Amino acid sequence: MISVIPTPHNEAKKTDIASKVIMPGDPKRAEFIAKNFLKKVKLVNTVRGALAYTGYFENTKVTVMAHGMGIPSIGIYAYELFKFYDVDVIYRIGSAGSMNKKLKVGTCFLVKEAWSNSAFAWWLKVKCDKPNLFYPTKACNAHILKTAKAIKLPIKEHRIISSDCFYTAYSPKDVIRITKGAQATEMESFGLFAIAKKLHKKAACLLTISDSLVSKERPLTSSERVTTFKNMMKIALKSIISQK
Repeated sequence: MISVIPTPHNEAKKTDIASKVIMPGDPKRAEFIAKNFLKKVKLVNTVRGALAYTGYFENTKVTVMAHGMGIPSIGIYAYELFKFYDVDVIYRIGSAGSMNKKLKVGTCFLVKEAWSNSAFAWWLKVKCDKPNLFYPTKACNAHILKTAKAIKLPIKEHRIISSDCFYTAYSPKDVIRITKGAQATEMESFGLFAIAKKLHKKAACLLTISDSLVSKERPLTSSERVTTFKNMMKIALKSIISQK
């Protein structure tokens, strides 16, 4: 008999979730990916609006599920996917604010390491590799870089800060100094990497700059953040289907 393991936050059957999961923050972005990149798509979760779709990308089963905003939110969904749905690998794809003028709006990059002063890892009883730092799975990043180069969408790796506070009182210059060199800011990767380490799973994160904290570039609108992250989506999907 096939086991069914819904959680308080996920109504999908265990068999509804693929072993490879792409996680955007925005449910609308999850819907966009499902409708524009996947075939034979099925909506498998609607609880709390954290839409999850399972379908096929180039004949490989993939789930796309929204994780919401902040470490606590991705902490719930990623933990449950890894722990209760036997997911092997999660790629987060999201937006970030640039703290480096060379990282222009629209630039896609790969997270090399995530710095945070969040207490999330303490509550998980998992130690950082270095103070306040968690890393993606090295093999995942290497595979993503190789895949991006093969499809002629080259990307670079950067350190980011996963902040608990969107409206911070610190200047970008202060943040860079405190984090010892973070080039962009977002709110989730640290949590994902901590969970992956705790549960001995694989994780990576691709980000696209949606606005700049250090230049006068026009930020992307909410609708643009859904539809214009196609390079990031292509790299993530192409990579994850062949991720071992």
